[in-house]
Amino acid sequence: MKNYILITSTLLVFAFTSAQNQEKLDTIYANDDKNVALFFPEAINQGITGAEHFVFNYNREKQQHFGLLQAKAGKESNLLIIGADGSVFSYILKYKKQLSRLNYFIAKKESIGKEKPVVRDSVNDENPQKDLSSNKDHLRRFCSYLLSKKQRIRRIKKRKHGIVLSVDNIVFNKGQLYFVIKIENNSNLDYDLNFLKLAIETRKKGKKKSLQRLYQQPVFKYSLPAKIGKNQTEKMVYVLPKFSLSNDRRAILELNEKRGERNLKLKISHRFINHPN
Repeated sequence: MKNYILITSTLLVFAFTSAQNQEKLDTIYANDDKNVALFFPEAINQGITGAEHFVFNYNREKQQHFGLLQAKAGKESNLLIIGADGSVFSYILKYKKQLSRLNYFIAKKESIGKEKPVVRDSVNDENPQKDLSSNKDHLRRFCSYLLSKKQRIRRIKKRKHGIVLSVDNIVFNKGQLYFVIKIENNSNLDYDLNFLKLAIETRKKGKKKSLQRLYQQPVFKYSLPAKIGKNQTEKMVYVLPKFSLSNDRRAILELNEKRGERNLKLKISHRFINHPN
């Protein structure tokens, strides 16, 4: 009987451990009392955190497969890891006073892509949106990766009343267009966001010239704030299905303030849409 109980207990522990290992990793918790160890399938070439109150230590002289994470109380951030083979891993970081997990073993399949990704548009994929509901984990990680990149496109910016609206980057990946958007509040008043919308504007020719505007619904929004504090800057990502524009059309990004009049409209030329990064 004792042997039966022992075997049963062992099987339960094994099943629980396997379930933990198979669980998709999205957010990593850390604090300043303990080291959280992260083990990667490839040696770590570079590890970057988005905020100073998160510290990720790894061997920069001799590449190893693991690093140690610690954190102080503060706003959530992100961690970007680039492996020796160019694999990119991205996670949300959060501070937590009590930790239930101290070791993370990262699987190869959790990579969001390569440092120099190969972009291809498969003609065999009849419906690139069919797996969107099950692919939000990838979208979230790729958006986090884009916010950590220093890549920029040409100047697309609009200023008004101390508010600056700009598009830092437009990236194409797996049938989606990723718009990296930045809002700067250089005023002394908080900016309460009412909406941020993207539309396609068509110029109608003829004796009576007019504009027709068709709003586009993002399939995913990442890090969209409800408020931008005074003298603060926020960055976010809008994900839309791939589209292109003719010469007589352009994209319009509209920023609208709740209970205010500091509204901006940023024009984006068809050239940026048709030639993303």
